[in-house]
Amino acid sequence: MTTRTPKKPENPSATEASSVSPEAAPAQPAHETPLEGLASICSVLVVGLFVLTFLAQNFVIPSGSMEKTLLVGDHLLVDRITLAPTSRWMPLVHYRQPRRGEIIVFLKPGNPDMFLVKRLIAIPGDHIHLRNGVVILNGVAQSEPYAKPWPEDTYSPYIDDFPSVSPFDASGVTTEWAVDMASHIQGNDLVVPQGMYFMMGDNRHNSLDSRFWGFVPRANIVGSPLFNYWSFVTPDDENDKTGMIDRAGWMAHVALHFFTDTRWKRTFHRVR
Repeated sequence: MTTRTPKKPENPSATEASSVSPEAAPAQPAHETPLEGLASICSVLVVGLFVLTFLAQNFVIPSGSMEKTLLVGDHLLVDRITLAPTSRWMPLVHYRQPRRGEIIVFLKPGNPDMFLVKRLIAIPGDHIHLRNGVVILNGVAQSEPYAKPWPEDTYSPYIDDFPSVSPFDASGVTTEWAVDMASHIQGNDLVVPQGMYFMMGDNRHNSLDSRFWGFVPRANIVGSPLFNYWSFVTPDDENDKTGMIDRAGWMAHVALHFFTDTRWKRTFHRVR
């Protein structure tokens, strides 16, 4: 029997290198270049702008027209996809038409720069009128627990018995709506035309809504709120203060009172 002598490796250094443990030769971390860092930031910004422009948008409640459902200072995340017109470039997305009773964010008719949030009361073809503050929709009185009158509310003929009172006898009604409203009345009812929607605030005596400026075109509807992601105690007139000093003062106020004036119980509160 013959024995073979193990053949020596031709390159001892290679063998030694392969037997070295990982701890003995740690890998050097890769350093991100300034250009790569800038590219990463731009990517995040592009995605963020896309989401805020086409998919979702934040909205701050500026007035008490929807109290107690929504409070001044509520910050809402709004779904801009579900109620959007059907798009061929996103065929898998579920689109639908606005439904009675849901809260809608829309552009104010005649003022495309102003976002409003109200509750959708009547859709195209509906017949609507109010009697002593109660909504009568297609002949049926509606139960609206979210629109209970406040103790300080007093009877207002135009608001509570709409549209039986002439808009020319009420304050706050736009001239265009005062002229146009009569053409949509049949008997005691206001009839909602095709492509239009009738909106009202839950705080019925403190809401300038479709009773005062008319129907909302379908194209003006932006979306529906998903949830309240942050709520901060805010004065009713804060939205009217647009000066630099006022805005800086408000930002300082928020920073100082973030923990004490945040309505923590409303955080991630679903909007209904």
